[in-house]
Amino acid sequence: MVSRRIVAAGKFIGILAVLGLFLHFGTLFVSTHYGTSGQTGIFSIWGGSLATNPKYGGGNARGGGENNSYSPDGVKPVKAALVALVRNDDLYGLRKTIRELEDRWNGKHNYPYILLNDKPFTEKFKRGVRDLTRAKVEFGMLEPESWGYPEWIDQNKAREERESARYIKGRSESYRFMCRFQSGFIHKHPLLQGLDYYWRIEPDVHYYCDIDYDPFMLMKNNGYKYGWNIAPTEYEPTVRTLWNATETFMLKHPDLIPKDNLLDWVRDDQGRYTRCHFWSNFEIVDLSFYRSKEYQMFFDHLDRAGGFFYERWGDAPIHSLAVAMFLSKKQVHYFDDIGYYHPAMSHCPAGSKERGKCVCDPREGWANGFSCAKRWRKM
Repeated sequence: MVSRRIVAAGKFIGILAVLGLFLHFGTLFVSTHYGTSGQTGIFSIWGGSLATNPKYGGGNARGGGENNSYSPDGVKPVKAALVALVRNDDLYGLRKTIRELEDRWNGKHNYPYILLNDKPFTEKFKRGVRDLTRAKVEFGMLEPESWGYPEWIDQNKAREERESARYIKGRSESYRFMCRFQSGFIHKHPLLQGLDYYWRIEPDVHYYCDIDYDPFMLMKNNGYKYGWNIAPTEYEPTVRTLWNATETFMLKHPDLIPKDNLLDWVRDDQGRYTRCHFWSNFEIVDLSFYRSKEYQMFFDHLDRAGGFFYERWGDAPIHSLAVAMFLSKKQVHYFDDIGYYHPAMSHCPAGSKERGKCVCDPREGWANGFSCAKRWRKM
C-alpha cells in the first residue's frame, strides 16, 4: 500500500515537473516571439507587454508613440481635418458621431476636428467633445458675410416662398443660410485656410465599418478631388430653376467646361436634369477644387440668382453640378467600402451582415441601389 502511494506521488510530481518545464519554455517563446522584453510571468505578459504591442492593438496601433506621424501632436501626412457646422444643442448627436469615428478610424489617425457655429460654443459643448478624442479640436464662429441674406435678396419674396413651401425644411430660414454657407463659404473659413482636404461630418450619423486606411492619403495619392458615399435624387420643388441657371452659366462660360466631364450623370439623353446629386453630409474633398476659379464663378452666378432663398437650393446639388461640370470620373471616388447612415438614408457594403469589418444589413442600407448610384457605375 505504501509503495503504491509512493509511486502515485512520484507520478504526480513528475507531471508537475513537466508542466513547469512547459510553462517555462512556453513563456520564453512568447517573450522572444512577441517582444515582451524577457518577462517571465505569463500573466504579466498578457496583462502588460501585449497591451502595448501594436500588432495586437496596443501602443502605436492606436496612434500613440513619439515616432508615429499619426500621434495627436504629430505632423500628419496630409493637411486635413474633420469639419462640422453645428449648434450647441447638437452636442449629444455630435458626441455619438465622434465616438463612432474615433472607434472606427480616427482613434488610429488623430486628424483634427474643426467645429463651426453661428453662435459662440459653450464650455459644456467644448468639454463634451474634447472628452472623446486625443486629437486637436478647434472651435470657430462663422463670419457675418457668410451667414444671412446678401444685399440683393428680396426678403419679402423669400418669406413668401417659406410660408407657402410644402417640402422638407421648406419653412426654415436658417436651413437656407446653412445651404448657402456650405456651398460657397465653408472652404473660406479662417480655420480651414491651412488645410488641403476636409471630411465633412454631421451629428447623429453612423459609421458601420472599421476603416483600415487613411482616406485622405487615398485622395491625395490618386489625385481624387471629390469623394462621396450616397447619391439620391433631389426633391424637384426645391430646385425648380437650378438646372436652368446651370445651363445659363455653361452657355456663358463654355471655356470652363472640359471635354471629359460628368454632365451625362446629371442630364439624361434629352438634356433634362436627372436631379442626381452626391449627398454632401458625407464628402471628402480636395479643397483646391472649391477654391478654384471656376467653382467660385459658378457659386457667384447661383448666389446672384437667389435660388437659395426663392426656392431651397441645397449645397449637395450645387456641389454635384460643379463636380459634373469641372471634373472627370477619374478625379471622383466612390467610397462604397464605407458603411454610412444619415437619418433617412444609409449605405451598407454588400455582404456586411455575414463577413468583413462592417456590421450592417445591406437590405436596410439600400442607397447602393439608388438609380443615381447605378447611373454612376454605368458611366
